Amino acid sequence: MDAFLHQVVAGLATGGIYASLALALVMIHNATRLVNFAQGEMAMCATYLCWSMLQAGLPYWVAFFATVILSFMAGVAIERVLIRPVERAPVLTTVVVFIGLLLVLNSLAGWIFSYTIKSFPSPFPAKPPFGQTIVGSHELGAIAVTLVVLLLVFLFFRFTPLGLAMRAAAQNPDSSRLVGIRVGWMLALGWGLAAAIGATAGMMVAPIVFLDPNMMTGILLYAFAAALMGGIDSPGGAVVGGFIVGVLENIVGAYLIGTELKLTVALVLIVGVLTVKPAGLFGRTIVQRV
Repeated sequence: MDAFLHQVVAGLATGGIYASLALALVMIHNATRLVNFAQGEMAMCATYLCWSMLQAGLPYWVAFFATVILSFMAGVAIERVLIRPVERAPVLTTVVVFIGLLLVLNSLAGWIFSYTIKSFPSPFPAKPPFGQTIVGSHELGAIAVTLVVLLLVFLFFRFTPLGLAMRAAAQNPDSSRLVGIRVGWMLALGWGLAAAIGATAGMMVAPIVFLDPNMMTGILLYAFAAALMGGIDSPGGAVVGGFIVGVLENIVGAYLIGTELKLTVALVLIVGVLTVKPAGLFGRTIVQRV
């Protein structure tokens, strides 16, 4: 029973990280109706940035918040420089830009930092809390950080004028322009917020998977499965989907197929959701007249 509880709690911890990255994917999808395939590489580069600050001697939480701020600025810059010029281009053109950004960021990280695996420190104590051995401090801390981020995002979009304007710009750009909302900048801010959330996910997962330019490849696949399961247009659904995927991955990997095949869980979930319920658990089925 202790081993099973450990798998569940560890799954919730990694599921919270998947939820963060899935939320970033959903935010950009709501704004552009496309999936940002470079979201994982953006998070990886942000994690390397935090690692560099730590190596320079900055305290962990100073480096953490500085990375979040710089990632937000980088996300806005990427939208302004790379995405906005192809905003009205065919879908294939935008997808190629996303894939190109993924390859460029991955290659730059390998060139600058090398492909040697590096350890990334955890801000939480090494000793498990409360004298128990079921769950480690980093797992609990990662869950707490993820929940705080998700709560802040919910409050921002639910109760602030800027958050409401960003939601309106994503859902109905034409009507938003008529009431004076600067839709272009709202989309850029959405990119910045998604980059900041992704950076948080990267810094939380790095102590678990270690730091290297390919660290987010599998994480992005799990996050994509979480976003599809919850609903690619539902932020709340992405969060629920992230926790479900994290727990399923751990339990199925531990008791059914082994850790070597855990990545297939995400692939099976993606195919299953697209086959049975393409809109996801909480997504909306959109009907268009043609």
